[in-house]
Amino acid sequence: MVPMGKAGEGSEPAAPRAEDWQALGKAGKRIQVCRNGPYQVFGGIPLSVQRIVLDKDGFSSEWREEEKVPADNPYILCRCGRSATRPFCDGVHKEIHFMGTEHAARDPYLRQANRYEGPDLVLTDAEILCSVAKFCERAGGIWKLTRESGNGEARAIAIQEAGNCPSGRLVVWDRETGNPIEPAFTPSIGLIEYPQEGLSGPFWVRGGIPVIAEDGWVHEVRNRVTLCRCGHSFNKPFCDSSHLRYSSRSIVTAKVPRTRLTSRP
Repeated sequence: MVPMGKAGEGSEPAAPRAEDWQALGKAGKRIQVCRNGPYQVFGGIPLSVQRIVLDKDGFSSEWREEEKVPADNPYILCRCGRSATRPFCDGVHKEIHFMGTEHAARDPYLRQANRYEGPDLVLTDAEILCSVAKFCERAGGIWKLTRESGNGEARAIAIQEAGNCPSGRLVVWDRETGNPIEPAFTPSIGLIEYPQEGLSGPFWVRGGIPVIAEDGWVHEVRNRVTLCRCGHSFNKPFCDSSHLRYSSRSIVTAKVPRTRLTSRP
């Protein structure tokens, strides 16, 4: 994670290339985006199903690992959303002429984020990265909790909500030290599943795994990001919540609304 600073400040980032991944990754772990094709995953990265669990009031509250998915090293993950062997690629992207052009900004996270200040915490929020896991809504919402972070309980819930945000859209920072407060992840990939049976979300990439664009650019290495697995994101390779509109399964997505506007500042 980059040092604390005002969102939108800083010099232009250098353009790391694929050959630099060893300096950025851990034990050769990396994800390569293939042009109009799948993700190639190197380094024996563990793969598991991760389901969002709701509390008694219907708010997203925690993650539950449901199963570990056996995979070779390397393995290939479907990016078009049409494979018959999901989450793995079966080559159907060639038959359907999948267009996987990457449009994600290459600015570092803090340049894309808005900043919200509270007495004990600072919240940064890059809304374009939202995958609508909705952990940010409980107890009045993370924006309200940040404003009330002088209260120990509000502070603790805000930290929990930000840490559960799979895409890294939301990051909380200790106001006194300027350091991010991040969950500890080992390098791994989660297959996000919503509480509604059969509604799948993105790939949850955890633990600082480099994601390499089709042209060799290494995206900013972060503790947590989400990669599109429905094929419809306008922010490829990252998720933009398009899976809720274009689910490949027969799910009524109206039951999974976007973040409540009343949660926002």
